[in-house]
Amino acid sequence: MEAHRSAEHWGRYVSVFLLFSSALNTVYAVTHYSIPEELKEGSVVANLAADLGLDVMELSRRKMRLDVIANKKYLDVNKETGELYIVEKIDREYLCISKTTCFLKLDATIENPVRMFNIELEILDINDNAPHFRRDTMHLDIAESTPAGERFSLNNAVDPDIGMNSIKTYYLSESEHFNIEIQTGRDGSKFTDLILKKALDREEESVHNLILTAVDGGVPSRTGTANIIVRVLDANDNAPKFDKDSYNIDIMENSPIGRLVVKLNATDLDEGSNAEIVYSYSLYTSEKTQETFSLNPNTGEITVKDMINYEDFRIYDMEVIATDKGTHFLSGHCKLTILVTDMNDNHPELSIKSFQSPVKEVIAVDTVIAVVSVSDKDSGENGKVDIHIADQLPFALRESSDNYYELVVSQPLDREKVPEYEITFTVTDRGSPPLSDNETMTLELLDVNDNVPQFPQSFYTIPVMENNAPGALLSSLTAFDPDLHENQYLVYFIIEKEIVNTSMSMLFSINPENGNLYALKTFDYEIEKEFLFHIEARDSGVPPLNSNVTVHIIIVDQNDNPPVIVSPWRAHGSVVEEKIPRSTDKGSLVSKVIAIDTDSVQNSRITYQFLQVTDATLFSLDQYNGEIRTMRMFSYRDPRHQRLVVIAKDNGDPALSATVTIKLSTVETAVKAYSDMTEVPLEYDIFSDLNLYLVIGLGSVSFLLLITILVTCVLKCQKPMPSKAAPPSRNSVISERNSTIADSTLVSNDAYWYSLFLAETRKGKLVVRQPVPKAASRYIVSSLPRSTGLTETSDSAASTLQYPK
Repeated sequence: MEAHRSAEHWGRYVSVFLLFSSALNTVYAVTHYSIPEELKEGSVVANLAADLGLDVMELSRRKMRLDVIANKKYLDVNKETGELYIVEKIDREYLCISKTTCFLKLDATIENPVRMFNIELEILDINDNAPHFRRDTMHLDIAESTPAGERFSLNNAVDPDIGMNSIKTYYLSESEHFNIEIQTGRDGSKFTDLILKKALDREEESVHNLILTAVDGGVPSRTGTANIIVRVLDANDNAPKFDKDSYNIDIMENSPIGRLVVKLNATDLDEGSNAEIVYSYSLYTSEKTQETFSLNPNTGEITVKDMINYEDFRIYDMEVIATDKGTHFLSGHCKLTILVTDMNDNHPELSIKSFQSPVKEVIAVDTVIAVVSVSDKDSGENGKVDIHIADQLPFALRESSDNYYELVVSQPLDREKVPEYEITFTVTDRGSPPLSDNETMTLELLDVNDNVPQFPQSFYTIPVMENNAPGALLSSLTAFDPDLHENQYLVYFIIEKEIVNTSMSMLFSINPENGNLYALKTFDYEIEKEFLFHIEARDSGVPPLNSNVTVHIIIVDQNDNPPVIVSPWRAHGSVVEEKIPRSTDKGSLVSKVIAIDTDSVQNSRITYQFLQVTDATLFSLDQYNGEIRTMRMFSYRDPRHQRLVVIAKDNGDPALSATVTIKLSTVETAVKAYSDMTEVPLEYDIFSDLNLYLVIGLGSVSFLLLITILVTCVLKCQKPMPSKAAPPSRNSVISERNSTIADSTLVSNDAYWYSLFLAETRKGKLVVRQPVPKAASRYIVSSLPRSTGLTETSDSAASTLQYPK
């Protein structure tokens, strides 16, 4: 509270300077405070939050901070109250050496969004330093011949304070012979000359002890004293005199060491040692000036001794004394003012005050990314700085206040095209030649889920060989997503589509992680030929994005079905037995082998060959239609029984085949078994040495017995059963056989069904002995000549093709 009252005692004021920019339509403010130096730690300067119009509750969240100055943190902001308070005592004399005004320029920065406030803190001087002399005792030797009015330079007092608190006047103790004359320097400092107001008489008083007091203007005032011891010397009555009382000299900064600045010349009208002159700096010349320039005591040449920097000192004031070597030396004075001319020797400086990285790739245009400041220690055109960045970057610089610039987004960003930017700020002054500097910062972009997964193709055709193993890999359907991390992780799905009450997930599966497509079952080309469905790829972003691709699965046929011999029919593993008259002519049709293959194209093309034949000269086989014909007429030397083994082979690779064995028996009479489409036929052997009537009698008895059995079965099963007929006459046998063979040719190799069938024509009906697909029965009907007039009927036991009544 005491420190706070002290601050109130000195007074505080806040002033806000507004800069209007019509081009940017923005307002920039500088907040000004004034406080006295040496305030205690914890003293409150002002409520910064209130002065800046900020919400105190938001200070911590928005990370308000003050820049550190000269590696010392003199002030800070209480983020709970918004008060600006003293952290460390401020010594104005330490902070602003030899300056009449002292300002601390602070930058208060807040984030979310980024804002920067310029604060100017004026440090007011208090009278906390007393004047003091460089030398506590000053010795002066004055010849007694010195005339009244002669002046002698004294060591001036210094006071680090400024303004009213600096030295205001000097007082000299009472003296009959001396008084002082106070003078004011260019910088406002006070110094004094000792004036001889009455001629000295060494014999009366050889030593004069005086006290010089320096008084500052503070309230209360402070003082400092020095002793002046004046020794009265004997006469050397002519003092050296310079050609000019004052000199103004211009010199370029960074002039090389040793360079001649000026050569002073003083003369003494005395002779001998009293005319020999020695040059020296007066006590008025500052130590900095004496460290920068060297004075030759014998020649009066002033040369450059140390580096001259315009930015440190622009004007050097000095006073040179020319003293003779008389026993009682005399001296002359001249003043020099050296003006330093600026040259462009300082590179412009760049400071990044705030920088946001990384940022999202969807950051809005005109968003502030960074705040930078520029400066140059040079003056004039040499101190004016221009800043720029590369033109091809999607960013722009916008001046926010004096020497402050904002880096804003000027174009939309896309991480997939450019994941990060190297932004180089280049600052160049307007000197000749211009100097420049640069600083590079890296802006990283954060990924946003803004890209849909993409498949290399929009349509995939995948051939799959039938009889594949369940779980076999069909293909790998991989999509690409240029996003990163979870936005890049893809999951694959099969879009459900039902086909005949079967969903695609029951037929195929896809690995959700890598897109590998598998078959869940073994496919049969003869049942399923193709599938068409969609696969979706979905990323793991929020919200997720997806795309799909069409997949066409084509089942490729494999030669996996051997030919099936459907005519002549025989029981599994049995031999087909047929009878033909021995009087059969050459070229007569004996039998016809018909085979079907459910495979497609090449695999279903069937050729026929004899595998075994009793007499190769007796029968021929057409390799394309399977017709067996006689090559000549039978002779008595030919065996009665002929064994023919026919192989039906498809065109696959490797080829599959089926065989049928036909046993042909030659008869003298027209006796013929039922055709190969009946049930297991009865075999009749006609013996030439038996009575024909006995054969007919045995056949009749057998026929009646068979009819009795069949009728009994029909009555029990209530199903129509075919019955055996009596052996027909020779002519009817030949006619029926030829009709059966002709009809059997109507069944095509390309019939698309699996079951074997047996059929016979009985009383206007073609009875199918084994169950066959309905389409096959239609195929048989459509293949028969229209003159037959057959129609299709069916019951639980068999499919029946029947003539219309």
